[in-house]
Amino acid sequence: MKYNPLSNKEEQIAKVIVDAAYKVHKELGPGLLESVYEVCFCHELNKNGVLYERQISVPIIYDGIRFNEALRLDVLVEKLVICELKAVVTMNPVFEAQLLSHMKLTQKRLGFLINFNISLIKNGIKRIIL
Repeated sequence: MKYNPLSNKEEQIAKVIVDAAYKVHKELGPGLLESVYEVCFCHELNKNGVLYERQISVPIIYDGIRFNEALRLDVLVEKLVICELKAVVTMNPVFEAQLLSHMKLTQKRLGFLINFNISLIKNGIKRIIL
């Protein structure tokens, strides 16, 4: 897929995100709840001076109408990059659809789907660019 290059800021944030995921996984390993990984992942972001927001409500706006139903994204980093964190045995295609929905509705170009319940974290990180 062809896309416009990401900004230097987005690439810098991406590196911090991947490093944070590696550190958390190295320390905790697989087998914990998603909420544990989320708080530790955000702690690592904070240690690197990166701003983040957790459990952000994403409104659904269609045809000029804002619907009460909203989606919730796990972590928004520096208001630029979305991180969806999982701790599952098997990744389901719906998780990628969830991340893509968040990215499209918030008009963010870069997102990460990170599954911590895996023996090698490099196999649990998926980077998506729109």
